[in-house]
Amino acid sequence: MKFSDMPYSRVDIDALRASYAALTEKVKDAASAQDVADAVMEHEKLSGHAYTMFSLAHCRHTIDTRDEYYVAENDFCDETSPLLDEMMQQFLVSLVSSPYRTELEKRFGALLFVNIEMQLKCFDPAIVPQLQEENRLVSDYEKLVAGAQIEFDGKTLNLAQLSPYKESADREVRRGAYYAEGNYYMSVGDKLDELYDSLIRVRTDIAHKLGYKSFTEVAYLRLTRNSYGPADVERFRKQVVDEVVPIDKMLKKLQGERIGISDMKMYDDPFCFREGNPKPQGTSDEILAAGRRMYTEMSPQTAEFIDFMYKNELLDVLAKPGKAVGGYCTEFREFGAPFIFSNFNGTSGDVDVLTHEAGHAYEAYKTMGFEIAENSQPTMESCEVHSMSMEFFAWKWLDLFYGDETARAKFRHLEDALIFIPYGTMVDHFQHIMYDKPELTPAQRHETWAKLEKTYRPYMDFEEIPFYSAGRGWQRQHHIYSFPFYYIDYCLAQTVALMFWALSQNDYKDAWERYNKLVDCGGTKRFTELCAVAGLKSPFEEGCLRSTCETARSWLSHNA
Repeated sequence: MKFSDMPYSRVDIDALRASYAALTEKVKDAASAQDVADAVMEHEKLSGHAYTMFSLAHCRHTIDTRDEYYVAENDFCDETSPLLDEMMQQFLVSLVSSPYRTELEKRFGALLFVNIEMQLKCFDPAIVPQLQEENRLVSDYEKLVAGAQIEFDGKTLNLAQLSPYKESADREVRRGAYYAEGNYYMSVGDKLDELYDSLIRVRTDIAHKLGYKSFTEVAYLRLTRNSYGPADVERFRKQVVDEVVPIDKMLKKLQGERIGISDMKMYDDPFCFREGNPKPQGTSDEILAAGRRMYTEMSPQTAEFIDFMYKNELLDVLAKPGKAVGGYCTEFREFGAPFIFSNFNGTSGDVDVLTHEAGHAYEAYKTMGFEIAENSQPTMESCEVHSMSMEFFAWKWLDLFYGDETARAKFRHLEDALIFIPYGTMVDHFQHIMYDKPELTPAQRHETWAKLEKTYRPYMDFEEIPFYSAGRGWQRQHHIYSFPFYYIDYCLAQTVALMFWALSQNDYKDAWERYNKLVDCGGTKRFTELCAVAGLKSPFEEGCLRSTCETARSWLSHNA
């Protein structure tokens, strides 16, 4: 079914509540494991419909945040999703408490029940008002940023449309773009501080009502981190500082020499080559056509997948007024379809959408037929392995997008992967501090970010750029507001993706087969187990980053 034809209707909360009450009783009164299994399948149908409607409302709202109908529907979903969690809770409690659990684990997998128990630990009906407030605050942040109107180059631009100027070959244009962006964020700085204050407060309140010391514990449960905890992440952070940051410092020194700038500033950071950064060649339609050809040639599975996506209007990727910033992949399970959202802006980011977000969509497409939705999607760092690894598997076809700039596009992609890991780790470290110390003032938060910058990006010179030089750079990272503690997932996944890249340099077919083994598992295995399925180290293993990043650094040295 085409996206434009997918019917949307508000979820009937009263009917849903009655259905879940009946299902709960059905599980409690079950005379056999089959009775419980039947109830589980009814739950799949109910939740599948509700989450599909929530996703449709969200997608259509983000496509045009000015559409009053979907503004109202998105607000309704923000209010309703915590109520759905409440309705499902007793059903899930009865399921994990069922005397037939052993038999059910044989059919659905034991990990499903482990994950459900983690979900139950981060929800209680008493926190529904706080969850509704949290949703509202996140939507307020997204609307605020989506509504940016920046006067630059004689035009009125949103943040996505400003991005190409930040990579201009003209240093003064880059500088001006960063100053314009910084001035915009400073103009809403008080509101950004106020929103984060409120989010810290409400999330800490949620944690205390659930009996936890801090929201950090709740966040790890929400993200179903079933194979690692904060101590593992802390060890990973240490590896990043010890192994990756020194390499990044060297790469930035070489970048300065490459572009002929001895006093590198923040606005020089994204500018990789004296002749300009590689850009996709052709119109947006031509780039989309190149993406379709790439996946058609990559494998029979990807050919089937991309044909389905294009025929059913399952990509909305052009930047336009009123459209929310960023990019994402979601799914409409009731219609058996993934969906990709982004903002093309004429930079390499356009190709990233057709590789990164398509990696998410590819996994969703391949596992859409799983009997249980919860078994189709692994935890979030594993989902990011799907996307970040697909970016590297696309290397064989980058000439379709970049033509004679392909070599530079590969160089920049690999270099960016190494540069990103410390930044992403810093985002995570910052959040651990924020929720461990919820009493910090806005000024203290900015001071904390500035201090972390010196640890993770010691090469960065912010000059006097508004916003950034004040230690406020974290406020443009929407994950900090919208998806707390999610960002380290990108870093763990990037580490795994670099391992797939290294394998693909020696034996592409073997690397692709290992990747598909991981993808085909869906969410039936934990993150560390998925790494093992593909024959890869876990990022938490000592020395993992050292060997992986050294291989990448060596490639960059030989291809500079």
